[in-house]
Amino acid sequence: MFSKTNNNLEERIVKVILLILALTSVVSLGLIGIFIFKEGLPFMVNYGISDFIFGMEWDPLNHVYGIFPMIIGTIIVTILALLLGAPIGIAVAIFLSLIAPAKVTRVIRPMIDLLAGIPSVIYGLFGMVVVRAMIRNLAHGPLSESLPSTYQTGYSVLAGSIILAIMILPTVITISSDAIHAVPSEYHEAALGLGASKWQSIATVVVPAAKSGIITSIILGTGRALGETMAIIMVVGNTVAIPALGWKGIFAPVRTLTGNVALEMGYAGPEHRQALFATGIILFIFIMILNSITLALVKKED
Repeated sequence: MFSKTNNNLEERIVKVILLILALTSVVSLGLIGIFIFKEGLPFMVNYGISDFIFGMEWDPLNHVYGIFPMIIGTIIVTILALLLGAPIGIAVAIFLSLIAPAKVTRVIRPMIDLLAGIPSVIYGLFGMVVVRAMIRNLAHGPLSESLPSTYQTGYSVLAGSIILAIMILPTVITISSDAIHAVPSEYHEAALGLGASKWQSIATVVVPAAKSGIITSIILGTGRALGETMAIIMVVGNTVAIPALGWKGIFAPVRTLTGNVALEMGYAGPEHRQALFATGIILFIFIMILNSITLALVKKED
């Protein structure tokens, strides 16, 4: 038998080890944030924060650094990806959690896990060869008279959004499914007992009860979409311009913030490099806002 003193000592040691491991992640995040702000913030202040964020032209050779077109491009691609991917992901989560037979679920879930493990460059290759070709054929065919020639290459907002929608599906499906599973089965059974159909029970009782987790999955999917680089570079065209208003804009080539950093960091000079780190600050702020929204939703639910 172990003595009470030895048990208490082991517990304290384990607690200290766990605390150190937990602090490691916090310290790592802090160091990353300090490094990015240290490299990019002085440039933003010297160049002008408003000129940097709302500038319409990006021309490092002439010392012009305006990232507003890339901010707009990033936001449009991300929002369209969510509009395409989130409803599909939620629908799949509902199907797997409440409707599908166990045999079907056992087949589909490993496929979803596999989808999460595919390298982003593979998604990019698929988008560049398959998705871009379909969009190009559409732009050259029925829409050729409505679109300018620069919008007919297939490299576009739509191509990037479709690829991102596919990439965020595992996040949305997994977290939404967990949230739906967390709803007590009594809720569903009570609705059925009151005369509701199975679909009415799902739509009016189960899904609203899991709303917080579903919204969290969408927000985390947004973070995944914002941070994607390689696949986006390969399909959006990387043109620093704001898309046209209206439906034509989805066929426009754009450049995202992450794509800009990845494309130009390899050959950037000192000032150019600082501008790219400043771009990273904007991305960092976007992610912080998303995480704050997620924490607020979870806290509200508790």
